[in-house]
Formats: sequence, structure tokens, C-alpha cells
Amino acid sequence: MKREWAPSGRQSVVSSAAARTSGLLIQPLESRVSVPTAITATPSAEMPQHSTGDKPLVSKPQLVFPGPASGTDSECDRTPPSRRVSLSAPLSQPLCQPEKCGPRAAQEVCYVAAGQPGEACGWRAFAPMCLQAFNTPQGFLLFLCVASFLQGMTVNGFINTVITSIERRYDLHSYQSGLIASSYDVAACLCLTFVSYFGGHGHKPRWLGWGVLVMGAGSLVFALPHFTAGRYEVQMDEVVGTCWANHSSTCKDGASGLSSYRLVFMLGQFLHGMGATPLYTLGVTYLDENVKSSYSPVYIATFYTAAILGPAAGYLVGGALLNIYTDISQHSIWLLLKNPTFILLCLAGATEATLIAGMSTFGPKFLESQFSLSASEAATLFGYLVVPAGGGGTFLGGFFVNKFKLRGSGIIKFCLLCTLVSLLASLIFLMHCPGVPMAGVTAGYNGSLLPEGHVELMAACNLHCGCQPEHYSPVCGSDGLMYYSPCYAGCLEMAVSSPGGQKVRVAAQHVVGARSRGGGWGPAASSCNQRCCCAPQVYRDCSCVPQNFSSGFGHATAGKCTSTCQRKPLLLVFIFVVIVFTFLSSIPALTATLRCVCDQQRSFALGIQWIVVRTLGSIPGPIAFGWVIDKACLLWQDQCGQQGSCFVYQNSAMSWYLLIAGLGYKVLGSIFFAIACFLYKSPPGSSDGLEASLPSQSSASDNPSDLQEAPSALQIQSDI
Repeated sequence: MKREWAPSGRQSVVSSAAARTSGLLIQPLESRVSVPTAITATPSAEMPQHSTGDKPLVSKPQLVFPGPASGTDSECDRTPPSRRVSLSAPLSQPLCQPEKCGPRAAQEVCYVAAGQPGEACGWRAFAPMCLQAFNTPQGFLLFLCVASFLQGMTVNGFINTVITSIERRYDLHSYQSGLIASSYDVAACLCLTFVSYFGGHGHKPRWLGWGVLVMGAGSLVFALPHFTAGRYEVQMDEVVGTCWANHSSTCKDGASGLSSYRLVFMLGQFLHGMGATPLYTLGVTYLDENVKSSYSPVYIATFYTAAILGPAAGYLVGGALLNIYTDISQHSIWLLLKNPTFILLCLAGATEATLIAGMSTFGPKFLESQFSLSASEAATLFGYLVVPAGGGGTFLGGFFVNKFKLRGSGIIKFCLLCTLVSLLASLIFLMHCPGVPMAGVTAGYNGSLLPEGHVELMAACNLHCGCQPEHYSPVCGSDGLMYYSPCYAGCLEMAVSSPGGQKVRVAAQHVVGARSRGGGWGPAASSCNQRCCCAPQVYRDCSCVPQNFSSGFGHATAGKCTSTCQRKPLLLVFIFVVIVFTFLSSIPALTATLRCVCDQQRSFALGIQWIVVRTLGSIPGPIAFGWVIDKACLLWQDQCGQQGSCFVYQNSAMSWYLLIAGLGYKVLGSIFFAIACFLYKSPPGSSDGLEASLPSQSSASDNPSDLQEAPSALQIQSDI
């Protein structure tokens, strides 16, 4: 409902003359007010801060008049609700551009920025430019979503899933665990009035930041009893499943006193409640104040969606974590770290994983470069090598362990032998196939050798062609040289074989250099596509290709020249041997890991080993091998002055680099296996033979005499 503004004394902001001429009801300060003075607008460049009052922001300017200060108004009358910050722009934007104010700009209200202009997104004086990217509504929404997700996952997810475990661990009654859960809501109720009032009048982002810090402190306090209550001891009968007649048990110890830790849990929950209070009060209002009215529901809905997903994630992750023993950092990791054989086997597995990951990624590229194959031919040939070698080696590894009845140290010796054989077979990389000479890259256009690293694609024979280096399409000339493209070979026309076997000549019409903008070869390519006869393409009248037996120009065939390497069969055989013996040690190494740890730690040990293998082997392996192979590149793709992929590799350099990398990792693997074999000791409570994993040798036994040994077995498990 509109109400009339009654100007009085020096508090009047509207001249009586202006009021009479307008003939309209004058709005409160939320509306545009006419003043008889010229006004300027000063936008703020910082994130909106709450300096005084609930509504005024840096990005929402206040009314400033040249005369004395106006009288006091209600808080709700200070901020124009219709003036919102743009959705995609920074949070502080000028509300009115000077050029858009119209002819009455001289009579309009002056908006200037309020607050501290030096404040920016950061922590006090620490406000780097990289953080200012979050000085937007989207950045603030991201902060709210992350904070609400973590709060919901911790308070409504993790804590609810571990209530039962806490009761058993700390000897609590259900009503005591209920007090722990209710402490969160108690703190929220006590703090809501204080936080919503004083936070609404203060610096809302700062209140939110402190709230998240308090929540983090609450999580630390809640986890404190785990580290101060001592080691968890399982209470059990001396002999499980037996009945001892006339046997009375006495209470050895008094009350554990662990129930007093409920106060620590309650304090942690209390801090959780205090820290979460600003999140759902000040966070929502601050978000609503700094986005357009039409976008505010979307932003708030996104915020609450993250708050709902948090508990769901907490239940899922918490349920999975409950399968892990309580004292894992003390019941399992420490025992594994004290087991040198296990650590060495993990490192040896990482070295083997590095080689496997690297060669499986770049093995086809190595064959493509060495034997001058196409990508499809190289991938097919590498598949023929890897499938039988890798699969056969993996199967034979397990077969040999069973066939020769290998035990703990014997299995590690077998792994060492396989690694040494594959190391010796890796020496085949001392040999390499000579690369096919390419005109302008490794050889001159007259057949002479070029200095290493000197690339000169242009020559007198193709200067008139106007060739561009962006499109790489190698052709093999009749002189045995490979050319960068038909254009650089100086070819004038293309002849293709029709489905009937007849030769069809296609006039190039500047086939030599006039490529279409899409990267094709213009008329020649389109003609080939129309005739559906893109089988062997032969380019004729190539000015850079000399004719062997007669005068005139030679011809060139699309694709790379065929390699005439005599060492190809030998290279393939030894590569096959390297792959076989690399995979031959995989199953024995896994078996050795199971034999060097206690029975209760096998699953956990394999999990830790896979983490080490992937972190130190599978992940950095392709990266390291890719970096090594790039060192052997001779010709890089040029994309408007930027380096692209590699077109031509130097075969000798590639072989040497792969040899160095392969030998380095194989030597490390051999050293790790050798030391593991020397330090191997059969763990207590675990059999050194394969029979340990058979069902007939399980802990359950039908022989009554075995029950007499049960106390000692339980004692061993308790010690572990």
C-alpha cells in the first residue's frame, strides 16, 4: 500500500514544488526520489558487505544528499527491494548507468557505495586476485553448497551411523547417546536468536566463515575420544563354544569409566550446532539479497539440494567405513609398515605396473614408427603380441607355482628370475629399424641427408605449389622417398582405380596446393568421394619425384613407404618374450604378498598394495613414457604457431629412450625382489604353504582335541 511522504524541516528530501508538479503520491525511500540537485553514481567494486543494518550492501547504494543527514527510518525502508545485482555479473554493480538515466538525470537520486571500499574476497589483508573469481553470486552459492553438504554428511550422516558403535565402545546407554544427538539441536536453539540478530546487523560472510570454522572444530572434538581413550580391547570368553561345569568367573576390573566421554561427544555436537546456525539463516538471506528476485528461488533450491544430498552421502560412506576395524591406524597399517617384505613387494609391483601401463599405451606407436605402419596396422599387430603373451604369461605364472610347489621365499625367487629374464630380453631395444627417409625432414629433395634437427619442406620443385604445412598426408614417391603431402611432392594430378579396374584420371586443378578450407583436397577429393573409389590413390606428374628410367616426373602413392627392415622378426620375438616374462611374475608376486602377511590382514594388505601400485605405477607410467617418446620427435605439427602432435619420430632415439626407461624399472624391480627374498619371514599365525587357503585347513575343526589350542589361537588374534 502506498503511503504519502510528508516532508518536514531539514528531513525533507522532496521539494514542495516538485511534489506539486508531479501530482503523484511520493513513495518512501525504496522508490526513486526527486531532489533539486545534480546527482552522481559511484558503484562499488567489492563483494557486498553488511556494514550497518540488515539490508544495505556495498552493491546496493544508499541515498546521499548534499544537505544535513536525513532522519532515522525503519530498517525495512532503507533498501530498494527491486534493485538486485545481476545474475552473472560480480556482486557489486552500478544500479544506474549515467547514460541510461534519461533527460531527468539531473533531478534523480544520487546512489553512492556504502561500506569499506578496500574489502575484497579473502582473509583480512590476504585477498589474492585468484580468490576474486569467487566474488560472484555463483561463487558464494558454491561455498554454501559445499558447507551445507559437509555439514549434512557429518551431522546427519556419519554421526547417526556410528551411534550404535559409540554405545558399545564407550559403554553408553541409549538415552545417553540420545543426549549426544540432541546436543546439536540444543545449540542451534540457543544460538538462533543471537546469530540471526547480530549477524543480520553485521558482516554476514564473516559470520558464515566463522560458523564453518566452528563446525570443523566440533568435528575435531567429536573425534578426540578415539585417540585418547586407549586401545579397544574385545571382551570374549577364554574358550568359545564350550560349557565348563562348576566354573565361576569373577569380575577382574571395575567400571571402565569410558562413559564419561559422552561429555566430549556432546561438546562436539554443541559446536556443530553453533557453527551450522549462520549457514541456514544468514546464508539464505545473504543469497537472496544479492541475486535477482526471479533467480533467488533457483539459488536457494540449489543450496538446500546440497544440504539434502549430504546426509545421503554420509549414510553410504559411513556404512562402508563401519566395515573397517576401529584401531586400523594402530589392528593393521602399523603392522604392514613394519613388514619389509610386504613393502618391497609393493614397490616391485609398482615398477612392473609402470612398464605395463606405459607400453600398453604407447606400444602401438612404437611399432608404427619402427616398421612404418599405419595406426590400424600397428594396433592390430600389437594386439597379436599382447593377447597371447599377457594371457599366457599370467596363466603360466600360477601354474608353475602350483606345479613346483613353491612356498614363500621360493615364490619371490621365481619372481626375481622372471624379472631378470625380461631385463635381458629388453636389451633388444639396442636394435632398431632405420626410418624411411622423408624429403625435407631426414633427407634432402635430391636424396642427400639433412643435418639432424634441420627441417626444410620447401624446395625449388614445389615453390610454385603454395603448399601449407597444416595438413599432413604422407605419400611414398617412386624414388623411395616419403613426402609430407602430395603438394610438397609437386604432384599435378591424381589417378585412382575405378571399381571396374580402369584407371581414372582426375585433373588436380591445383591439387598441388589449393586445398579446401575444410582441409580436403578440393576437386580431387570430392571426385573420389563421388565415385566411391578411394582405393589406391596414385599422384602423377610430381615435380619433386625424379623418374628412375626415363625423363620426366615420377609418381607417388598415398600412404607411408613400406619398411624394408630386416630386423623386424627378431624385434617382434623379443618383445613377445619381454611381455611373457613380465606377466609371468604377476600371479606369483600376488601369492607372495598373501604369504608374507597374517591371515587376518590379507584383504587389507591387498588393498594397500593396489593403492601403492596404482599411485606409483599405473598413474605415472603413461605420463613418463609419453614424455620419453616426445623426446624422439623430429617433426611437430604446426597449428598457427602452436605445437601440436608429432608426425615423425627418430627410430634410433625412440629405441634408446625406451631401453633406458625399461632397464631402469627392471633393475629396480630386480633389486626389490632380491631384498624381499632375503628378508622374507613367515608371519606368525599363518602357514607358509598353499594349504593355508584350503577350506580343510580353516579355523573351524571337527576334532575335539583342536579345542585345547583355541585359547592360544584367540590370544594370537587378539595380539594382532
